[in-house]
Amino acid sequence: MKELECLREQQVDKGLIEGVEEFRCKYSVEDGEQGRVSCPDMYFYGREVLEMGIAALLQGENLLLTGAKATGKNVLAENLAWIFGRPVYNVSFHVNTDSGDLIGTDTFVNNEVQLRKGSIYRCAQYGGFGILDEINMAKNDAVSVLHASLDYRRSIDVPGYDKIDMHEAARFIGTMNYGYAGTKELNEALVSRFMVIDMPPQDEETLDYILSSKFPALKENAKKQWIGLFMDLQLKAQNGEISTKALDLRGILGALKTIQRGLKPRLAVQIGVVNKCFDIFEKEIVQDVVLTRIPDTWTPQDVFEK
Repeated sequence: MKELECLREQQVDKGLIEGVEEFRCKYSVEDGEQGRVSCPDMYFYGREVLEMGIAALLQGENLLLTGAKATGKNVLAENLAWIFGRPVYNVSFHVNTDSGDLIGTDTFVNNEVQLRKGSIYRCAQYGGFGILDEINMAKNDAVSVLHASLDYRRSIDVPGYDKIDMHEAARFIGTMNYGYAGTKELNEALVSRFMVIDMPPQDEETLDYILSSKFPALKENAKKQWIGLFMDLQLKAQNGEISTKALDLRGILGALKTIQRGLKPRLAVQIGVVNKCFDIFEKEIVQDVVLTRIPDTWTPQDVFEK
Protein backbone atom coordinates (compact mmCIF):
# COMPACT_ATOMS: atom_id res chain seq x y z
CA MET A 1 0.00 0.00 0.00
CA LYS A 2 1.26 3.45 -0.99
CA GLU A 3 0.57 4.97 2.44
CA LEU A 4 2.63 2.35 4.24
CA GLU A 5 5.42 2.60 1.67
CA CYS A 6 5.70 6.30 2.51
CA LEU A 7 6.23 5.35 6.16
CA ARG A 8 8.88 2.78 5.28
CA GLU A 9 10.72 5.30 3.09
CA GLN A 10 11.00 7.59 6.13
CA GLN A 11 12.12 4.65 8.30
CA VAL A 12 9.18 4.90 10.68
CA ASP A 13 9.32 2.31 13.45
CA LYS A 14 8.34 -1.15 12.13
CA GLY A 15 6.16 -1.88 15.15
CA LEU A 16 4.10 1.23 14.45
CA ILE A 17 3.68 0.29 10.79
CA GLU A 18 2.51 -3.18 11.83
CA GLY A 19 0.07 -1.53 14.24
CA VAL A 20 -1.35 0.55 11.40
CA GLU A 21 -1.76 -2.56 9.24
CA GLU A 22 -3.65 -4.33 12.03
CA PHE A 23 -5.85 -1.26 12.55
CA ARG A 24 -6.74 -1.09 8.86
CA CYS A 25 -7.58 -4.80 8.77
CA LYS A 26 -9.71 -4.58 11.91
CA TYR A 27 -11.80 -1.56 10.92
CA SER A 28 -13.45 -1.40 7.51
CA VAL A 29 -15.15 1.66 6.03
CA GLU A 30 -18.85 1.64 5.22
CA ASP A 31 -19.67 1.88 1.51
CA GLY A 32 -21.40 5.24 1.80
CA GLU A 33 -18.33 6.81 3.42
CA GLN A 34 -15.65 5.50 1.06
CA GLY A 35 -15.58 8.82 -0.77
CA ARG A 36 -14.23 10.49 2.37
CA VAL A 37 -11.08 8.35 2.31
CA SER A 38 -8.67 10.12 0.00
CA CYS A 39 -4.98 10.45 -0.75
CA PRO A 40 -3.64 13.84 0.39
CA ASP A 41 -2.34 16.31 -2.17
CA MET A 42 1.01 16.41 -0.33
CA TYR A 43 2.79 13.75 1.73
CA PHE A 44 4.02 14.72 5.18
CA TYR A 45 7.77 14.51 5.74
CA GLY A 46 9.03 14.09 9.31
CA ARG A 47 9.70 10.71 10.91
CA GLU A 48 9.56 11.69 14.59
CA VAL A 49 6.33 13.67 14.21
CA LEU A 50 4.72 10.81 12.29
CA GLU A 51 5.79 8.32 14.95
CA MET A 52 4.33 10.45 17.75
CA GLY A 53 1.05 10.86 15.90
CA ILE A 54 0.69 7.21 14.90
CA ALA A 55 1.55 5.91 18.37
CA ALA A 56 -1.02 8.17 20.03
CA LEU A 57 -3.79 7.31 17.56
CA LEU A 58 -3.13 3.57 17.82
CA GLN A 59 -3.67 3.85 21.58
CA GLY A 60 -7.01 5.58 21.13
CA GLU A 61 -5.78 9.09 21.95
CA ASN A 62 -6.80 12.31 20.20
CA LEU A 63 -4.23 14.77 18.85
CA LEU A 64 -3.83 18.53 19.05
CA LEU A 65 -1.37 19.96 16.52
CA THR A 66 0.02 23.34 17.50
CA GLY A 67 2.66 25.60 16.05
CA ALA A 68 3.35 28.58 13.84
CA LYS A 69 2.02 29.15 10.35
CA ALA A 70 3.30 26.94 7.51
CA THR A 71 4.42 24.06 9.74
CA GLY A 72 2.17 21.48 8.04
CA LYS A 73 -0.54 20.92 10.65
CA ASN A 74 -3.36 20.26 8.20
CA VAL A 75 -1.09 18.24 5.93
CA LEU A 76 -0.19 15.98 8.86
CA ALA A 77 -3.84 15.59 9.90
CA GLU A 78 -4.85 14.57 6.37
CA ASN A 79 -1.88 12.21 6.07
CA LEU A 80 -2.70 10.45 9.34
CA ALA A 81 -6.30 9.86 8.26
CA TRP A 82 -5.02 8.48 4.94
CA ILE A 83 -2.42 6.28 6.63
CA PHE A 84 -5.10 4.76 8.88
CA GLY A 85 -7.55 4.48 5.96
CA ARG A 86 -10.34 6.38 7.70
CA PRO A 87 -12.99 8.75 6.31
CA VAL A 88 -12.35 12.42 7.09
CA TYR A 89 -14.87 14.84 8.60
CA ASN A 90 -13.65 18.44 8.58
CA VAL A 91 -14.91 21.09 10.98
CA SER A 92 -13.61 24.63 10.43
CA PHE A 93 -14.18 26.50 13.68
CA HIS A 94 -15.08 30.17 13.88
CA VAL A 95 -16.46 32.51 16.52
CA ASN A 96 -20.06 31.66 15.65
CA THR A 97 -19.64 27.88 15.72
CA ASP A 98 -22.18 26.32 18.09
CA SER A 99 -23.08 22.83 19.28
CA GLY A 100 -25.66 22.47 16.51
CA ASP A 101 -22.96 22.86 13.87
CA LEU A 102 -20.99 20.03 15.47
CA ILE A 103 -23.63 17.50 16.51
CA GLY A 104 -26.60 18.39 14.33
CA THR A 105 -29.81 20.38 14.18
CA ASP A 106 -33.50 19.61 13.82
CA THR A 107 -34.96 19.69 10.32
CA PHE A 108 -38.23 18.72 8.63
CA VAL A 109 -38.29 15.56 6.49
CA ASN A 110 -41.65 14.23 5.26
CA ASN A 111 -43.45 16.50 7.71
CA GLU A 112 -41.48 15.03 10.62
CA VAL A 113 -38.82 16.58 12.79
CA GLN A 114 -35.56 14.69 12.29
CA LEU A 115 -31.96 15.26 13.24
CA ARG A 116 -29.71 16.49 10.48
CA LYS A 117 -26.46 14.96 11.61
CA GLY A 118 -23.42 17.19 12.03
CA SER A 119 -19.82 16.30 11.26
CA ILE A 120 -19.00 15.19 14.81
CA TYR A 121 -22.06 12.92 14.94
CA ARG A 122 -21.16 11.30 11.60
CA CYS A 123 -17.52 10.93 12.63
CA ALA A 124 -18.59 9.14 15.83
CA GLN A 125 -21.07 6.96 13.97
CA TYR A 126 -18.85 5.81 11.11
CA GLY A 127 -15.47 5.69 12.84
CA GLY A 128 -13.94 8.55 10.99
CA PHE A 129 -11.15 10.97 11.78
CA GLY A 130 -12.57 14.35 12.75
CA ILE A 131 -10.22 17.20 11.82
CA LEU A 132 -11.04 20.16 14.07
CA ASP A 133 -9.44 23.04 12.20
CA GLU A 134 -8.54 26.22 14.14
CA ILE A 135 -10.12 24.81 17.28
CA ASN A 136 -8.97 27.82 19.33
CA MET A 137 -11.28 30.13 17.39
CA ALA A 138 -14.46 28.58 18.83
CA LYS A 139 -16.22 29.66 22.00
CA ASN A 140 -15.80 27.45 25.05
CA ASP A 141 -19.50 26.59 25.19
CA ALA A 142 -19.33 25.23 21.62
CA VAL A 143 -16.36 22.90 22.12
CA SER A 144 -17.58 21.80 25.55
CA VAL A 145 -19.99 19.42 23.77
CA LEU A 146 -16.89 17.49 22.68
CA HIS A 147 -15.70 16.71 26.19
CA ALA A 148 -17.57 13.43 26.56
CA SER A 149 -16.50 12.26 23.11
CA LEU A 150 -12.84 13.08 23.75
CA ASP A 151 -12.38 11.38 27.12
CA TYR A 152 -12.94 7.87 28.50
CA ARG A 153 -16.73 8.12 28.04
CA ARG A 154 -16.42 8.23 24.22
CA SER A 155 -20.06 9.09 23.73
CA ILE A 156 -22.29 11.92 22.55
CA ASP A 157 -25.56 12.70 24.30
CA VAL A 158 -27.74 14.43 21.72
CA PRO A 159 -30.42 16.59 23.41
CA GLY A 160 -33.87 15.24 22.55
CA TYR A 161 -32.40 12.11 20.96
CA ASP A 162 -30.52 9.02 22.05
CA LYS A 163 -26.98 8.87 23.33
CA ILE A 164 -24.58 7.42 20.78
CA ASP A 165 -21.41 5.56 21.63
CA MET A 166 -18.46 6.38 19.45
CA HIS A 167 -17.14 3.90 16.92
CA GLU A 168 -13.93 2.26 18.15
CA ALA A 169 -11.97 3.66 15.20
CA ALA A 170 -13.10 7.27 15.65
CA ARG A 171 -10.38 9.81 16.50
CA PHE A 172 -10.17 13.59 16.61
CA ILE A 173 -7.26 15.74 15.42
CA GLY A 174 -7.38 19.42 16.34
CA THR A 175 -5.20 22.13 14.79
CA MET A 176 -4.48 25.62 16.08
CA ASN A 177 -2.30 28.57 15.11
CA TYR A 178 -0.88 31.14 17.48
CA GLY A 179 -1.74 34.81 17.13
CA TYR A 180 -4.38 34.69 14.41
CA ALA A 181 -7.19 37.23 14.71
CA GLY A 182 -10.05 35.75 16.71
CA THR A 183 -7.97 33.06 18.43
CA LYS A 184 -7.73 32.56 22.18
CA GLU A 185 -6.26 30.25 24.79
CA LEU A 186 -7.88 26.82 24.89
CA ASN A 187 -9.80 25.72 27.94
CA GLU A 188 -7.60 23.56 30.19
CA ALA A 189 -10.27 20.86 30.39
CA LEU A 190 -10.25 20.58 26.60
CA VAL A 191 -6.45 20.50 26.25
CA SER A 192 -6.22 17.72 28.84
CA ARG A 193 -8.20 15.48 26.47
CA PHE A 194 -5.56 15.69 23.73
CA MET A 195 -2.01 14.54 23.20
CA VAL A 196 -0.21 17.66 21.93
CA ILE A 197 2.34 17.78 19.12
CA ASP A 198 4.16 21.09 18.75
CA MET A 199 5.01 21.19 15.06
CA PRO A 200 8.61 22.15 14.25
CA PRO A 201 9.28 24.94 11.73
CA GLN A 202 10.15 23.99 8.16
CA ASP A 203 13.80 23.29 7.40
CA GLU A 204 15.72 22.96 4.14
CA GLU A 205 15.49 19.15 4.10
CA THR A 206 11.71 19.18 4.47
CA LEU A 207 11.26 21.89 1.83
CA ASP A 208 13.53 19.99 -0.56
CA TYR A 209 11.33 16.91 -0.13
CA ILE A 210 8.13 18.89 -0.71
CA LEU A 211 9.35 20.73 -3.82
CA SER A 212 10.97 17.63 -5.32
CA SER A 213 7.82 15.56 -4.89
CA LYS A 214 5.45 18.29 -6.12
CA PHE A 215 7.62 19.54 -9.00
CA PRO A 216 9.92 16.82 -10.40
CA ALA A 217 10.90 19.07 -13.33
CA LEU A 218 12.10 21.90 -11.06
CA LYS A 219 15.71 22.77 -11.82
CA GLU A 220 18.18 22.25 -8.98
CA ASN A 221 19.41 25.84 -8.86
CA ALA A 222 15.86 27.21 -8.96
CA LYS A 223 14.82 24.82 -6.20
CA LYS A 224 17.63 26.08 -3.97
CA GLN A 225 16.51 29.68 -4.52
CA TRP A 226 12.86 28.95 -3.71
CA ILE A 227 13.91 27.07 -0.57
CA GLY A 228 16.17 29.97 0.35
CA LEU A 229 13.32 32.41 -0.19
CA PHE A 230 11.08 30.58 2.26
CA MET A 231 13.88 30.22 4.83
CA ASP A 232 14.72 33.95 4.55
CA LEU A 233 11.08 34.92 5.08
CA GLN A 234 10.77 32.48 7.98
CA LEU A 235 13.81 33.99 9.69
CA LYS A 236 12.51 37.54 9.27
CA ALA A 237 9.12 36.50 10.64
CA GLN A 238 10.77 34.82 13.65
CA ASN A 239 12.79 37.99 14.30
CA GLY A 240 9.68 40.15 14.13
CA GLU A 241 10.84 42.09 11.06
CA ILE A 242 7.73 41.06 9.10
CA SER A 243 4.41 39.41 9.90
CA THR A 244 3.66 35.83 8.84
CA LYS A 245 1.44 36.96 5.93
CA ALA A 246 4.19 36.44 3.35
CA LEU A 247 5.39 33.25 5.05
CA ASP A 248 3.02 31.19 2.99
CA LEU A 249 4.09 27.79 1.68
CA ARG A 250 0.79 27.45 -0.18
CA GLY A 251 1.58 30.75 -1.90
CA ILE A 252 5.03 29.54 -2.99
CA LEU A 253 3.61 26.28 -4.33
CA GLY A 254 0.89 28.24 -6.11
CA ALA A 255 3.49 30.56 -7.64
CA LEU A 256 5.44 27.57 -8.97
CA LYS A 257 2.26 26.15 -10.50
CA THR A 258 1.65 29.40 -12.39
CA ILE A 259 5.25 29.37 -13.65
CA GLN A 260 4.62 25.87 -14.99
CA ARG A 261 1.71 27.38 -16.90
CA GLY A 262 4.06 29.95 -18.43
CA LEU A 263 3.83 32.98 -16.12
CA LYS A 264 7.05 34.92 -15.56
CA PRO A 265 8.63 34.07 -12.17
CA ARG A 266 8.66 37.79 -11.24
CA LEU A 267 4.90 37.98 -11.64
CA ALA A 268 4.28 34.58 -10.08
CA VAL A 269 6.13 35.44 -6.87
CA GLN A 270 4.31 38.76 -6.81
CA ILE A 271 0.85 37.16 -6.62
CA GLY A 272 1.98 34.18 -4.55
CA VAL A 273 4.09 35.91 -1.91
CA VAL A 274 4.60 39.68 -2.10
CA ASN A 275 0.97 40.71 -2.48
CA LYS A 276 0.02 38.78 0.65
CA CYS A 277 1.36 41.82 2.54
CA PHE A 278 -0.94 44.82 2.68
CA ASP A 279 1.36 47.12 4.66
CA ILE A 280 3.50 49.09 2.21
CA PHE A 281 6.66 48.99 4.37
CA GLU A 282 6.35 45.27 4.99
CA LYS A 283 5.76 44.70 1.28
CA GLU A 284 9.00 46.54 0.48
CA ILE A 285 10.97 44.31 2.87
CA VAL A 286 9.48 41.17 1.34
CA GLN A 287 10.12 42.50 -2.17
CA ASP A 288 13.79 43.03 -1.30
CA VAL A 289 14.06 39.45 0.00
CA VAL A 290 12.42 38.15 -3.17
CA LEU A 291 14.79 40.08 -5.45
CA THR A 292 17.83 38.48 -3.81
CA ARG A 293 16.45 35.03 -4.68
CA ILE A 294 14.27 35.35 -7.79
CA PRO A 295 15.89 37.63 -10.43
CA ASP A 296 13.65 39.82 -12.60
CA THR A 297 15.30 38.35 -15.68
CA TRP A 298 14.23 34.78 -14.98
CA THR A 299 11.87 33.05 -17.39
CA PRO A 300 9.88 29.83 -16.84
CA GLN A 301 12.72 28.00 -18.62
CA ASP A 302 15.10 29.12 -15.84
CA VAL A 303 12.87 27.41 -13.28
CA PHE A 304 11.64 24.23 -14.98
CA GLU A 305 13.15 21.70 -17.33
CA LYS A 306 11.43 21.61 -20.70
